[in-house]
Amino acid sequence: MSLTPTGRRAAAAAVTAALLLPLAACGSDGAAADADGSGDGAPKVKLTVLAAASLTDVFRTAGAAYEKGHPGTTVTFSFAGSQQLAAQVRQGAPADALVTADTRTMDGLKSETGTPAVIAKNRLVIATGEGNPEGIRSLKDLTDAGLKVVLAASEVPVGRYSRQVLDAQKLTVRPVSEEPDVRAVLSKVELGEADAGIVYKTDAATATGKVDAVDIPDGQNALASYPAATLLSSGNRKAAADFVRWLTTSQAQKILSDAGFQQP
Repeated sequence: MSLTPTGRRAAAAAVTAALLLPLAACGSDGAAADADGSGDGAPKVKLTVLAAASLTDVFRTAGAAYEKGHPGTTVTFSFAGSQQLAAQVRQGAPADALVTADTRTMDGLKSETGTPAVIAKNRLVIATGEGNPEGIRSLKDLTDAGLKVVLAASEVPVGRYSRQVLDAQKLTVRPVSEEPDVRAVLSKVELGEADAGIVYKTDAATATGKVDAVDIPDGQNALASYPAATLLSSGNRKAAADFVRWLTTSQAQKILSDAGFQQP
């Protein structure tokens, strides 16, 4: 049976489509494989790191540097008070690594983490409104009943450190509010809702031009340690361990130092 020109063109198109279909399917499978890290391209790893609120700015910088040096890896951070992070871990929140603002919180999660490593240290300062309008010069000034002082809650590392230094000087401060993390304390002072608050030195540095920082003498101060550890529930244990290890490298330590953190 002979085909008309129109029939021949239709038959040719059908044959071509049949030949291209398997190739298209292969291409689709390859793209999907690359997207989920199972193809020939670089593995795609997504890390979720739970980190203390005081690390918000510096870890965004550190995360970008890590991703640049580790193609295919994406690092997402969840920032909160260390006590809130601990609660998330206990509740089984999906995450790969944890960094707290104190060793006490990390030690309470021994059954949930790998061996922690201290990556940085920090000190306290008194944050005041820009220009220090109340003329605050020392911890003792915070006892003035006419001042609105805000502290972090006692279960928050910075709140515990704050009470530690005040108690050591036998000073009684009655805060107008107790906040869930150090950034909330800083925000109250920035917004003028408080005259002063005790925060980490590095947090006050992020608000230059909005708050002033009054130094606390070393003999009256507290030293905060930041341990980092992998989470045993992580689905990316090796990549998480690599990230935690990277935080101790000279590159990461310079980023932390530039932000005002002390060496571990």
